[in-house]
Amino acid sequence: MSPWQRTLVSTLSATRGIPAGQAGRAAWSRIGGNALSSVWSLVVPPARFFVKIADPAYEGMLAAEAEGLRAIAATGAIRVPAVYSSGSVEGAVFLATEWLDIVDGGRGAALGTALAVVHASTAPRFGWHRDNTIGTSHQANDWCDDWATFFRDRRLAPQLALAARNGHGASLAARGERLLSRVGALLKAHRPPASLLHGDLWAGNAGRLEDGTPVVFDPATYYGDREADLAMTELFGGFTGAFYSAYEEAAPLPAGHEVRRTLYNLYHVLNHLNLFGGSYLARCEAMIDELIAAAG
Repeated sequence: MSPWQRTLVSTLSATRGIPAGQAGRAAWSRIGGNALSSVWSLVVPPARFFVKIADPAYEGMLAAEAEGLRAIAATGAIRVPAVYSSGSVEGAVFLATEWLDIVDGGRGAALGTALAVVHASTAPRFGWHRDNTIGTSHQANDWCDDWATFFRDRRLAPQLALAARNGHGASLAARGERLLSRVGALLKAHRPPASLLHGDLWAGNAGRLEDGTPVVFDPATYYGDREADLAMTELFGGFTGAFYSAYEEAAPLPAGHEVRRTLYNLYHVLNHLNLFGGSYLARCEAMIDELIAAAG
């Protein structure tokens, strides 16, 4: 084991009450990761943990993920991996959570009902007490009293500015400026409560346990319009008709949500443009054109 692995095993063994002597039987298996973090299975008999490890520069990213998981868990509505520990260790930062045997599925009626309960947890303003990330992009969450202002200034404007810095063209920039001036018109009659959101709710961040219990993970949590979570479930698909029916039965959506869906999903498509490149450019421009036309 590397120094950080030995130290983390000792930390988790002590905090989780694992019998003395079992630390020497720890088994690490790398199961994934990306340019920013590596993902591991750690077995210290009789316990198993899910561990993310990253460079110290990304301490805020993992700490915010831990807080998002705790916030969703606190609603009591839906299963998330329990956070066991997070912090710094031997030149790295880590997040250690409960290991859950997650299988495909779980994006049906039970999740729809549970998500409506999560969204019933509200705050006086939009935002969150700290910034976090959407994918690997910075996500600003400074508190704001007005939803249209929050979404324009904390979501769309930073992604459009990043797209310009990434060289994605004057055409997108011009369209983006026009759209930013029309966000208020698009949301003028919409006054949503500030609901607790998962924030990155695509099919890859939801699953189920063997007994059918739905599970969500990898949040980008903040308080915003609940429709933003619902919109993202439709962006890449994978959620069943029963999911939407159950959510609608528990918490019906107001008129106009179809147009707002495009607005909210533009944020994620812009983020994909900035993360993965120009193959998303035409889709961004088409979405912006659609929204400008809807704004009148």
